[in-house]
Amino acid sequence: MPRLAEPPRALTHATLALGARALARSDPDLAALLRRNGMPPMWARRPGFATLIHIVLEQQVSIAAARTLFLRLRQHLGGMSPQSVADFGIAGLQRFGLTRQKASYCHNLAIAVQDGQLDLGGISRASDAAGRDALLAMRGLGPWSVDIYYLMALRRPDVWPTGDLALAEALRHVKRFAKRPDDSRQRAISAGWAPWRSVAARLLWHHYLNTP
Repeated sequence: MPRLAEPPRALTHATLALGARALARSDPDLAALLRRNGMPPMWARRPGFATLIHIVLEQQVSIAAARTLFLRLRQHLGGMSPQSVADFGIAGLQRFGLTRQKASYCHNLAIAVQDGQLDLGGISRASDAAGRDALLAMRGLGPWSVDIYYLMALRRPDVWPTGDLALAEALRHVKRFAKRPDDSRQRAISAGWAPWRSVAARLLWHHYLNTP
């Protein structure tokens, strides 16, 4: 498959459409999704601490459950800032429905941002490799969480979030596989969509949400 034209550093609605059309020209299966479902949403999130906490809450639970928990937590804290999360402590966060592990992750991130160990503004300006390394050094942030932050909050155009079950299921259906492709096979398939892998992910999520 020929390599597609280089994208911008961050997606806009215009470049999302540009990337979707480029993918449609190079992959008939993605072209069929675009014809059937139309342009996918941007699903953009505001970069920063609150979004990072929301992503931690989404680990291994449904999007709806994570959103309910995030909104409940934000309401009780009076906002979602490093100070408010750090002040409640791990035990305090657990009282709002977080597991001890996730409460620990969230508290650790709050402390790291407060003391300057984690500079989220600097990460948005740094090279992707340096920024990812800084996030991955934080306890509770694995490859999937960092990929989602880069894909949705920083809106990088060429991220494939390894380990996303919805994408694996969408790929199985779209590519007519007998079973969900493992991470290695997903990486091999998505490599052909560079440098618009984030757009391909949005097309597939859009398909997943529109398929009974």
